[in-house]
Amino acid sequence: IRTVAVYSEADAGAKHVAVCDEAILIGTAAARDSYLRGDNIIAAAKATGAQAIHPGYGFLSENAEFAEACAAAGLVFIGPPGASMRAMGSKSAAKQLMEGAGVPLVPGYHGDAQDPELLQSEANRIGYPVLLKASAGGGGKGMRVVERSEDFQAALASCKREAASSFGDDKVLVEKYLTRPRHIEIQVFADTHGNCVYLHERDCSVQRRHQKVLEEAPAPGMPPARRAAMGEAAVAAARAVGYVGAGTVEFIANQDGSFYFMEMNTRLQVEHPVTEMITDTDLVEWQLRVAAGQPLPKQQHELAIHGHAIEARVYAENPEKGFLPSIGTLRYMDTPAHVAFTLGKDGDDPAGVRIDSGVRAGDAISPFYDPMIAKLIVHGTDRAQALARMAQALSEFHIVGLATNIAFLKRLVEGDAFAHADLDTGLIERNTATLFPPAGPAPVAALALAAVALVSAETSASANPADPWASAHGWRMNGAYRRRLAFGDEYAATTQAKVYAIDIIYHADGWTLEAGGATHA
Repeated sequence: IRTVAVYSEADAGAKHVAVCDEAILIGTAAARDSYLRGDNIIAAAKATGAQAIHPGYGFLSENAEFAEACAAAGLVFIGPPGASMRAMGSKSAAKQLMEGAGVPLVPGYHGDAQDPELLQSEANRIGYPVLLKASAGGGGKGMRVVERSEDFQAALASCKREAASSFGDDKVLVEKYLTRPRHIEIQVFADTHGNCVYLHERDCSVQRRHQKVLEEAPAPGMPPARRAAMGEAAVAAARAVGYVGAGTVEFIANQDGSFYFMEMNTRLQVEHPVTEMITDTDLVEWQLRVAAGQPLPKQQHELAIHGHAIEARVYAENPEKGFLPSIGTLRYMDTPAHVAFTLGKDGDDPAGVRIDSGVRAGDAISPFYDPMIAKLIVHGTDRAQALARMAQALSEFHIVGLATNIAFLKRLVEGDAFAHADLDTGLIERNTATLFPPAGPAPVAALALAAVALVSAETSASANPADPWASAHGWRMNGAYRRRLAFGDEYAATTQAKVYAIDIIYHADGWTLEAGGATHA
């Protein structure tokens, strides 16, 4: 299949542009002027003779109007019908549909009436704590936990402001807040021939700010009867809206084993590789086959679980500073041995490690888009082996130039809570002492290497290293030139980076470095 990349001005040198057969510029850096311009994307498809559009998992991937515009332009949208997206796009309307389909719901209020006093009376009826959620929301935005009735109105006003700002719709729903819930989601797939299956579950409980950090499949401790019940409920949800293609039905699960519908993501999820690895399937291939009108490649009885898979999202962000995104150039990236964008289980070389990445060394992480660097996925015969492989793979994943969450992920994977599957959405907040230890001083050797790298780069950049007037080595006629460099430690858990100083003394035949009271030649 020949492919056409669309890209913004900020992504002109991006990896996806390089690997596709053709590439079309669709706008400036801001997403609203490029990746959210459905008309530009459709024009690019028509200009290149493309037959179909794959929307990925961001931007317009769950936009019903875009799906319908593709169809109107004679293009296949590789995803569900616009009507299915629209039905699931409003959380409150979707929950009313699910109630009619017999899918379990969290006790709550999902109605259209939005009078503040009515909403508070519903919260009082449900019982505190309650969760306020933007009806059109997603990605953790427009959500507030309310512990007491007297705090309700202030939280409601804040939630509505954020919902209106983020989604253009301030409608909210009120639900009972479960104090130690697990986030369990079911991968479903439907075709145009009446077939619909579930490809088992993923546990996505490990989150920060309502956004996923680690995902695994299958969910630890999931009894077969509950797995079947959740799978059948997910299929019922998909059938209720006439679904076609890949979708994910998200449930919130209580410690007592009860589970409730949250929402349906009408696209392929970021974490789909863990499902692929335990079911021996390629879900993107399934998407293409279903979009071409073919039946599902497998039926329910053929979808067994093989082993255990875990995915870690590697981000350019600083966990010690509230997961603040890190912007800049990815100067160096060294990864563990792996396969890419394919199944990587025992028998492959290397066995059990997969990396899906959209960036390369030298690429820029811009402020315009999500700062994800890669998805690191491992597979093992059981959870213990998968855990060991993930810890090892993280220890072999090295990035220079940006702050990343790699060290945090390693602490998370090796921590007692995750290792013993003591999972719920509050795991990170409950283990802050071990997950965010005080940062130690930067090693002197690291400072010395950084200084040498900087000076070497300056020397290499000189137009004529032999010309004393053009050189950057600090030549002096009388005596040695001493230069002080200051390096900041981004990982210090303070508002300002800790600064370390190192002195470089330039000599005719090289340099010496002074740091921490010691001299290094």
